[in-house]
Amino acid sequence: MSEHVHTVAGITALIRESLEDRFSGVWIEGEISNHRLPGSGHHYFTLKDSFAQLSCVFFKGAAMRCPVRLVDGMQVQVYGNLSVYEARGQYQLVAQSVQAKGHGDLQAKFEALKRKLEAEGLFDSERKQPIPSFPTSIGIVTSPTGAAIRDMIHVLSRRAPWVRVMIYPARVQGDGAAEEIAAGVRFFDEASGGQRPNLVIVARGGGSIEDLWAFNEEILARAIASCSLPVMSGVGHEIDFTIADFVADRREPTPSAAAENAAPDGSTLLRHLVRLREALEARTDGGLARHQRHVLSLRREIEAREPGRKIRSWMQTLDFLEERMDYLISGRIQRARASVDAARRSLAAIQPERAVSRHSGEVAFLAGALDRAAKRRLDDLAKRLRSTGDLMHSLSPDGVLKRGYSLTTGSGGRLITSANQVQPGELVRTRLAEGEIASRVES
Repeated sequence: MSEHVHTVAGITALIRESLEDRFSGVWIEGEISNHRLPGSGHHYFTLKDSFAQLSCVFFKGAAMRCPVRLVDGMQVQVYGNLSVYEARGQYQLVAQSVQAKGHGDLQAKFEALKRKLEAEGLFDSERKQPIPSFPTSIGIVTSPTGAAIRDMIHVLSRRAPWVRVMIYPARVQGDGAAEEIAAGVRFFDEASGGQRPNLVIVARGGGSIEDLWAFNEEILARAIASCSLPVMSGVGHEIDFTIADFVADRREPTPSAAAENAAPDGSTLLRHLVRLREALEARTDGGLARHQRHVLSLRREIEAREPGRKIRSWMQTLDFLEERMDYLISGRIQRARASVDAARRSLAAIQPERAVSRHSGEVAFLAGALDRAAKRRLDDLAKRLRSTGDLMHSLSPDGVLKRGYSLTTGSGGRLITSANQVQPGELVRTRLAEGEIASRVES
């Protein structure tokens, strides 16, 4: 009997160490079977071929970085370390990454084309076109039956119902898909009139690298690069990058995100219009109030001063102020109308007819009300000034004489208000409204 006797745990540990030392960082190819995904998030499956099978575990932390969805029957290449699950005495592969069979070749083709196009400058930011802020029509190249187009139409209908959506149906995976998508981009680029959109979107939902390969083909990349219209890509999920994403004028992580950022939100535009209207009303009301206070101050100053010559001078000043007020008010109204007209023209393309019509009517009503209020106020001030002038004229000496009164002066031009101020034989003069009478006092 051997002097050294191993325990089960001891010999199993030695086997594990030997396997881990010798088979660390190996690639193994086979078919997935018996795939299980419990609540822990760890993947358990068997990798097999025609002659053998190998138990595998793919722990949650590493599996979260894997773009491939594992299913039974899939041919895969697994990278990891051989180890032993000591509780069962079973050797297994602890996977670190999984890729579909052939993924390595596709990735090499992807990197080679990426380097080629990047060297030609197709990815340069200087050649990229800006995405229009207010598109009125959008051309989408995608599958007409996929979930991606349904999501995009739903988003655009909610955010920008005025945008016209044109769909070029194309296969988005498989043989010939890249050619069809490229043909769709060229169709919109060469279209004219109502068939030519403001923006082109190429889109499809997520998938494996094989599913997305049509968007990594050179024919599509060059069609996007040569397009005179802005092109937006919305392919796959956030972690997916394709050659089309690098060439496009803007890359969005998903089809829905592309629809979200392709057109502005209508409710946000409406709130902006309301703020513009409120600002216009506040400026108009404030300007009218300032002019009213100024006119009131002038009226009080006129009433406090001596009438006559100064009244006539102030009437001229009032005429000038009236003309100035008309000029300022009409100029403010014209600028306000010009602002509204500019807003109406900028929004004409997106056709929010009801909101614009309603706000234009309110602005027109306010402008008319302002004109009428200013004219009524100025007419009232003019009437008051004329009334004050008539009153002051009636109280002047000439006005008193015209009512039948007279002024009698003695020698030296002194005003005689009593009979005791004159002596018999004294010469006096009586001033009437028209002319004078000379008389001599008898008694």
